Amino acid sequence: MMKGFVAGALGGLIGTWAMNDAQRAWTRAAGDQPPESAAGKHDARDWQERHEHQNSNELAAQVAARYLIGRHLTRDELRIAAPLVHYSFGAVVGAIYGAYVERRQGGSGAWLGTALWLAADEIAMPVLGLSEPTTRRPLEMHAQSLAAHLVYGTTTEAVRRSVQTQLEQPLLSAA
Repeated sequence: MMKGFVAGALGGLIGTWAMNDAQRAWTRAAGDQPPESAAGKHDARDWQERHEHQNSNELAAQVAARYLIGRHLTRDELRIAAPLVHYSFGAVVGAIYGAYVERRQGGSGAWLGTALWLAADEIAMPVLGLSEPTTRRPLEMHAQSLAAHLVYGTTTEAVRRSVQTQLEQPLLSAA
């Protein structure tokens, strides 16, 4: 289970990076200017910023800062904290997924991406006050978010599978 956990965490990190790039590509393809968030392209919330003018990674980082250090973060601090929140979340989800599929002997990146989109963006973010209710979002926002999460899931699964295979190979002995 530990190999799956490690492989999934690495997959989740790379999946988060791919998700960020997919968000930015969609924004540019739609003819929009990328938003000017503190973390730039590293926080993958283009769709939210374009419509809601806020970023749930920045909001979550602010909540954590108020709890941990008792104050709001500056914009410079958010440049680090917002992507740290996003990449940490992606790595943790990937690690849990990796441990789960290692026990089940197989996984699906599309399943992971869809489940994460539904659980996080469609349910948890609005409930936690980190985004507007899903009923206020235009269809394009749902589609962009789902597409980005599918990129995350399929990339996470591909990397997890590759890393898992490498971790399961016996070490070559020096003779």
